Amino acid sequence: MRIFGMGLPELLVILVIILLIFGPKNLPKLGSALGKTVKGLREGMGSKDDAAEAEEAPAEKPAPKNTSKTEE
Repeated sequence: MRIFGMGLPELLVILVIILLIFGPKNLPKLGSALGKTVKGLREGMGSKDDAAEAEEAPAEKPAPKNTSKTEE
């Protein structure tokens, strides 16, 4: 089994080092932050296509409301 060109023993050594550095209490926080980062990158990569579609069909903006007060 090869992941990123590394075998299982290398991955286990890396995981043990990460566990020693961050500790078991911080691993869920680290995983959550990593997941949010990956999600943000995926959304950012997809936003180029969304931006092109938005240029083709611009959304209508509502008219601004008059907020000035007038005396009667």
